[in-house]
Amino acid sequence: MSIFLIKNARIVNEGSIFEGDVLIENEFITEIAESISPKSSNCKIIDAEGNYLIPGAIDDQVHFREPGLTHKGDIASESAAAVAGGITSFIEQPNTIPNAVTQEILEEKYKIAAESSYANYSFMMGGTNDNLEEILKTNPRNVAGIKLFLGSSTGNMLVDDQETLEKIFSSTKMLIAVHCEDEETIKNNLERYKIQFGEDIPVECHHLIRSAEACYLSSSKAIELAKKTGARLHVFHLSTAKEMELFTNKIPLEDKQITAEVCIHHLWFSDADYKTKGNLIKWNPAVKTAEDRTALWEALLDDRIDVIATDHAPHTLEEKKQSYLKAPSGGPLVQHAVVAMFEANHQGKISVEKIVEKMCHNPAKIFKIEKRGFIREGFYADLAIVNPSSPWNVKKENILAKCGWSPFEGYNFKSRITHTFVNGELVYQNFKVKDIRVGKRLLFER
Repeated sequence: MSIFLIKNARIVNEGSIFEGDVLIENEFITEIAESISPKSSNCKIIDAEGNYLIPGAIDDQVHFREPGLTHKGDIASESAAAVAGGITSFIEQPNTIPNAVTQEILEEKYKIAAESSYANYSFMMGGTNDNLEEILKTNPRNVAGIKLFLGSSTGNMLVDDQETLEKIFSSTKMLIAVHCEDEETIKNNLERYKIQFGEDIPVECHHLIRSAEACYLSSSKAIELAKKTGARLHVFHLSTAKEMELFTNKIPLEDKQITAEVCIHHLWFSDADYKTKGNLIKWNPAVKTAEDRTALWEALLDDRIDVIATDHAPHTLEEKKQSYLKAPSGGPLVQHAVVAMFEANHQGKISVEKIVEKMCHNPAKIFKIEKRGFIREGFYADLAIVNPSSPWNVKKENILAKCGWSPFEGYNFKSRITHTFVNGELVYQNFKVKDIRVGKRLLFER
């Protein structure tokens, strides 16, 4: 049994920051107090030195590429990058190869993670136009939710049949998470740009092809359907100002039937960055304008947007160096997400308490994750210590994602993650991930 005592921490939890100590015994937080003395000679003391102690972040949307795409990343490599970034739990998406659209394939992913994951894990069940029967077998106790792609994706995962969509929305009580981009709008936009540029479309056109209109059309339809059927809907990676009118902050999060997520890249980059970053910031949905980014920040801060995630989706540099039409969308973000938000704190954009609310508390609430996302006695000891004044530079040598690059490469962050605990074990300390794989399958209070 591991026993750790974290002393002299600035504990960030449930809207407040207070100085104190935290005792960890056998996976759990057993005491939180102003001052705690070691109760055993086996107790390892970690001096937080006045730095922030936050709950481990919960990333509700990642693509860790296993099985089938492991040249880009795998559960071991990407979960290691996650814990290095203070992310202690992740929810992975079904568009691996094969797509996780049957219960058997879904459980295979859980078996892989049980043997290899540094962080806690859950996997979404994927929906298609013809697997309603499989969807309805999904266990709400140990699966995060149902994922529907309403824009193109890997394999057979585009759900574009309206009758099927309505059946899924009305048949399951599980949380339904959606990727919203209207396929027809995107195809029409693409054809126009092909007429103009041929096969050499500049990446600067990406946000015009996968346009704000495509996003709004799809997300508004999904929300309309959720309201009609009473489905529990969570809209992933919002990227436009116009979509913000679809969400409310007038009711408590616990009472919301429709919740919203924004990703790091949509809060950080804008279309002006395509000129220097090129395909490295090619995501779906696309990074949009500075005006869209401002609107996302406003909605995040006034609680129309509930969660900050990454949509971590690595590709190799060779794949990204292809022409715009051939280069895949997505990029690695789990290692730098928390420190990127602390950078925004340094810039005066967001409080530390709000970062913790959006990256730790709210994912736990929305998915009803059992005993995680908070610093509470009796909860699992998933924790990260953040030094807000310890600058470091992102470079190839310290990037842990298997793809070996980051859109933040060359950036000097002011804050760093110094320690990460998963289920009471110190799995990361000062740029080194320890070979301790104690990640557990997330359970849900449903």
